[in-house]
Amino acid sequence: MFRIIFVLDIYNRTVVHAQGGNRQNYQPIHKSSVFCNSSGPLAVIDAAKPKEVYVADLNILQGIGAHDINFEYISAVSKKVRTMLDPGISSPSDVNEALSLASSVVLGTETASLDTISSVASEFPGRVNVSIDIKNGRILAHDPGLPDDPIEVIGLLNDMAIQDIIILDMDRVGTSNGVDTQFLSTIADSSKHNVLLGGGVKDMDDIEMLKNIGLKGALVATALHNGTIPLTMIQ
Repeated sequence: MFRIIFVLDIYNRTVVHAQGGNRQNYQPIHKSSVFCNSSGPLAVIDAAKPKEVYVADLNILQGIGAHDINFEYISAVSKKVRTMLDPGISSPSDVNEALSLASSVVLGTETASLDTISSVASEFPGRVNVSIDIKNGRILAHDPGLPDDPIEVIGLLNDMAIQDIIILDMDRVGTSNGVDTQFLSTIADSSKHNVLLGGGVKDMDDIEMLKNIGLKGALVATALHNGTIPLTMIQ
């Protein structure tokens, strides 16, 4: 079964439209959405009625504002729908707090080292997802020892007790620019885990292409908010 996972990018208790990785320019989602007239996290969830969500806590990821400014809203969302949370984890000590808010946690290469990913995956098998964060064609890596080649990173993750691998293309986020099927096919063939794509998915044709090359899901926001992928696909 192919999963289409609804994305909530939350900044200052507001769902924003993530676009191109330029986080300082993100605008409240209701300004560009065809189905919600509020940017409150719970209002957006109530309007979309998704089966599963991916939440990015942009305050923590940018180091802006109070550490827990969005926690009340993330917890409330998680009580309504299965939630995977990216709270910018950089050390194993951050994980217990994140898992108290959501059903699974995302560790991104932008903030977590390979040692941290390995340690957390061993301690919480099946509740850990890894996001390979890519910008300008290169892996965004907190760990200087992490290879630049995503295929090499996939190889290092293959024997870890990870739930999903997310390929997060920051340059394509919110752009509806389409997907790089050749690259993603190689990733899917190399990974022992389910591979999900975040960034660039523009319509149902893209979804079919991702299915055909072996991906197991996609993180989608813009194509749902602009109506090119129907809400029924996430419900």
